[in-house]
Amino acid sequence: MSTVTLTIGPKSYPVACADGEEAHITALGAMIAEKYALLGSARAPLEAQNLLFAALFLADELAEARKGKPGKAAKAASQDTSEADALRAEIARLEAELAQAKQAPPAPQADLFGGPDASGTLADRLEALAAEAEASAAALEAAATNA
Repeated sequence: MSTVTLTIGPKSYPVACADGEEAHITALGAMIAEKYALLGSARAPLEAQNLLFAALFLADELAEARKGKPGKAAKAASQDTSEADALRAEIARLEAELAQAKQAPPAPQADLFGGPDASGTLADRLEALAAEAEASAAALEAAATNA
């Protein structure tokens, strides 16, 4: 057995629970504390009454959910469903795009090593680039000298 301390309003309450249930009990306590906070300045002089009103808020939400009225929980669930549906549609679109890409022929690539698709060997292209670099360097030197 474990013990969790719940703080609701100005008081703390130790609550015994099964091992592993601590997080769940703490979350439930947070829900009660949230409803307690709704009382604001309208709190009753007796703490038991304030806890009763917080419990009534929760019971009202539960009753609405059971009747099928679109309360906060139902609206949140509906929004979650809409988001999940949108994500499923996006996944389906991406899967279709991937399948189409797998079926398409590969894009042609330049052969850097002088194969049949190459417009010269790698060495020829490197020679040409070196010549261009040397010409650019000479032009820069000439411009610097004339400046």
